[in-house]
Formats: sequence, C-alpha cells, structure tokens
Amino acid sequence: MRVRHKVEAMTDQASAPEQETPSTPDIPGKPTSASRTTLSHIMTHSDTNLLGTVHGGVIMKLVDDAAGAVAGRHSGGPAVTASMDEMAFLEPVRVGDLVHVKAQVNWTGRTSMEVGVRVLAERWNESAPATQVGSAYLVFAAVDADGKPRHVPPVFPETERDKRRYQEAQIRRTHRLARRRAIRELREKRAAQGFED
Repeated sequence: MRVRHKVEAMTDQASAPEQETPSTPDIPGKPTSASRTTLSHIMTHSDTNLLGTVHGGVIMKLVDDAAGAVAGRHSGGPAVTASMDEMAFLEPVRVGDLVHVKAQVNWTGRTSMEVGVRVLAERWNESAPATQVGSAYLVFAAVDADGKPRHVPPVFPETERDKRRYQEAQIRRTHRLARRRAIRELREKRAAQGFED
C-alpha cells in the first residue's frame, strides 16, 4: 500500500500543472537525437503467450526498458516511469521476429518527460523491411538520489517530425491533466455525498 501511494504521488508530481513550463533556463537543453535509442531483441519461445504469439507484457517490458534508457540519458541521471498510456498493439509479434524498439524524448517539463516509442518487427532471417507492430507514450519523472524530483534539460526538436511529436505531446499532456482533474473532482463529490469507494 505504501508503494502504491508513493507511485501515485510521483505520478501527480510528474503531471502537476506547474510542471507545464519548460525546464529552468540554467540547464542547457539537448537535441532530440542526443538520447534517441533503439533496443533490439529476437523473440523466442519463452516470450510466447497461450496463442503462440509474443506476450504483450514482453513487448511492454521492452518498451519500458528503451524509454527508461532514453529518459535517463536525456535527464543525465535516474528517471522513473510515472505513467504509460496509449500502448497500441498493431500486429502480432511471432517467435523468430527481430523486434526493434525505437524511443525518443518528445517533450519535457521541469521534472518530467514524455518518451515516445515505436515498436517494429522483422523476420530474423529475411531482408524484408520491418513492420510497425506497436507504439506507446510514457511519462518519466527525473529523480535524485533521495527519490525527489529534479529538473531536466529542455528538449530541442530538430526535424519537422520531432516538432510534430512535441506539439502532439503537449496535447496529450493537456488531456492527461484534464482527465486527472475530472476524476479527482468526481471522487471528491462522491466523498462529500457520503459514498465510500
């Protein structure tokens, strides 16, 4: 229960309205390419689910690993997963697929970052182009040695695609904050009416 409250508090900190502004000016920014990472892994029988395809949890673990590496590289230190949203599985992944998980920082606040991830798969022994099989957006909070939030460098989008991703990340952030606020207000209203959840 204590761990759950700590994670919820960290998520609230990473998504608080005051985090909306970019990092403090005394921290030099970094271009998107500085922390962009690709993690590749061949899927084996130990990765399968009951249907014989690769388990979604295996893909999610790879997504979190790649995104965590990107967040740590961009922020220059530890970063913890605050939330994962819009995890989409577009195609099944099979045993023998070489999976590439491509991650980059899309947007930064003062202490939080959104990392976008694309998952691609290709047969390990074929030369056909890789197919996109999934995508996700994760929010990471940079923390210090005591687990307290710390400032992150601003990210500088370099390409038109990076700029589009930055703008889309701002929209997703607005929606996350609005959803959290609406849920909090509903719970407070229900509590005031005497309902216990």
